[in-house]
Amino acid sequence: MLINLHACCYGERILRAIPNEVFVPAMVVAELDHETSHANGDSVFIQNLISQQIVKVMELDENAYQIYEHLVCGPGSLDDGEAAALALAASTIALPVIDERKGRTRAKALISGKVPAWSLDLIAHPVAQASLPKAVFIDAVHLALRDGRMRIDEKSCDAIVALLGPKRALECSCLPGYKVRRIGWMRELGHRAATGNE
Repeated sequence: MLINLHACCYGERILRAIPNEVFVPAMVVAELDHETSHANGDSVFIQNLISQQIVKVMELDENAYQIYEHLVCGPGSLDDGEAAALALAASTIALPVIDERKGRTRAKALISGKVPAWSLDLIAHPVAQASLPKAVFIDAVHLALRDGRMRIDEKSCDAIVALLGPKRALECSCLPGYKVRRIGWMRELGHRAATGNE
């Protein structure tokens, strides 16, 4: 989630606009404290969010830590940050933001009755979206997909492609069914070029 919000270039603005409190497990903050995250700016991004109190860092309590340990061990294990986010959600009323399929599958058993949010749900939150000019919102979605390689739900794909247009969609190889869909996008671009509507 944080990497996608940083990649979209408007993450701080989006999170400021969202009326809900946003919690980040301390393990996620620690996970982003490495050389690559320092080089690409992810670490500075999260530290700014923390210092400006846009997000709150939460430690896992004993119950959450037991859930975390279960999620990082054995078959189908998750990475530390994803496991910490799910453990925190399972032990509180918080809704996790999980994009990866494996994490979303594991979440079903942990947060009964709740469906994890996607990073796209934050970027496209009605209040956040209303706070951005339409062109900026489109840029944010495009950059999160292209540079952050944000995962989205298959059901959202057609609407997102319609928002971005085929030229930008071709730049986002993380879109569901990219290899199959790209043929249609290339055809559409060719048709637009032929008719002067590019």
